Formats: sequence, C-alpha cells, structure tokens
Amino acid sequence: MTDMIHFYGDLLGARQTYRFPDDGPPAYVGLTLGTVSEFGLAATETPPPARRHIDLCVYADDCDAAVAHLRDHGVTITEEPADQPWGERTARVTDPDGNPLVILSRL
Repeated sequence: MTDMIHFYGDLLGARQTYRFPDDGPPAYVGLTLGTVSEFGLAATETPPPARRHIDLCVYADDCDAAVAHLRDHGVTITEEPADQPWGERTARVTDPDGNPLVILSRL
C-alpha cells in the first residue's frame, strides 16, 4: 500500500482525502486527482484479474513530460507516448501493483 500511495500521491500528484484507520497501516485511502477525479486504494490480498476490463486514464498537461517523470522514478512504461487520431497523445504505464494506466494529454 505504501508504494501505491507514493505512486498515486507523490508521482501523479493525487491528494489524500480520506484514510482508514487514522493510525497504523492504512486499509483504505481516498484520493483526489485534479479537481474532479476521486478514487480509492484498498489494501487487499486479491490478485488482479488476468484480463483488464477498464482503462484508468490520467490527463496531464504534457504526456511526454509526465512519462519522463514516471520513468525517472522507476515506473514501468508499457507504451511510449504517441499521437492518436482522435486528438490526444497517449502512453501506457503500470502502477506498483501492475494495474495499467493511460497517461494522456490533448494535442
């Protein structure tokens, strides 16, 4: 959980809005990314599914700079930044638990 909090909080800039319990290792942490995106991290022993069902997309002002920042901190980049025909630049990374994320910026 510590690695996940570091990844989403320190590297992606999410702000912690809730933590349970208040003391000791957290079982759940609520985070806000930007002005409207809110999500939670839960400490569970459930393995991730074999197939991905959704993409968690994180918009950045500059996709290339965001990917460079993540790479500098040891994050696995699974797809380098590339322009897409729908007007966005996208890259794919994985978080510390192996969950896929898409980093995007508008062209």
